[in-house]
Amino acid sequence: MFHGTFQHSIDIKGRTSLPAKFREALSAQGSEKLVITPDLIDPCLIAFAPAQWLKLAEKVASLSLFDERSRLLSRGFIAPAQECPVDKLGRILIPPSLREHVGLVEEITWAGTVERIEIWTPQGWAEVQKAARAQETPQDLARRLSELL
Repeated sequence: MFHGTFQHSIDIKGRTSLPAKFREALSAQGSEKLVITPDLIDPCLIAFAPAQWLKLAEKVASLSLFDERSRLLSRGFIAPAQECPVDKLGRILIPPSLREHVGLVEEITWAGTVERIEIWTPQGWAEVQKAARAQETPQDLARRLSELL
């Protein structure tokens, strides 16, 4: 399970520190890498542990080859995905094509969202948080949570 929000620097080569909590969660799953792909809805990247990515990829693979929407999903979400190993120092290299997709330059915001991690620019994360507060009040969110419990 991934949870928490963390801000780290990202160097010119695209290396950044994976938050320790996320490294621990990955290690508990027997993995030392993430699969990172562009988000199809928000201007961010999404990172998955390999086991979770495999489940998702298998579902996409089970869709009809002859359905145009399935092909678009494969091309926009599956094809650009890249495996990114965590090195011995706890760093991860985010490839240039993915960094450029969201404009990652000097800082990165990691946001754990249970089964995946969202990767944002700090500005993008601040904007999405502000928009979320404008859309739903804390009472609305509490009501939605109570429906789950």
